Amino acid sequence: MEVAMKTVLLAAVLVLLPLPALAQDHSGHGGHAAAGDSAATIAYRDANARMHTQMDIAYTGNADADFILGMIPHHQGAVDMARIVLEHGADPEVRALAEAVIEAQEAEIAWMQEWLDKNGY
Repeated sequence: MEVAMKTVLLAAVLVLLPLPALAQDHSGHGGHAAAGDSAATIAYRDANARMHTQMDIAYTGNADADFILGMIPHHQGAVDMARIVLEHGADPEVRALAEAVIEAQEAEIAWMQEWLDKNGY
């Protein structure tokens, strides 16, 4: 899962590098549904666009807080994608991974939210 996510993020960076104007316009992250896209593809595009929009945080200048503030939507994106595969996927191993991702990422999100609260964010 982590390797696939890194691959997708690397591909997105490589596509956006020559297009600085689009890199500033977050509406372009999700793209538009193409004719014939499956319900899963549409859901993944929406989840990806939402994650990238929410990761565009207002930086605090505190490296720890900024890391946590950016990671919460990143982890939520993983949860959202895992739920999509549970809804649309069929492979039992992928479904098991998705369930594990949801459990782990939700626990980490809870910890990060507690950290933010404890530290005044």
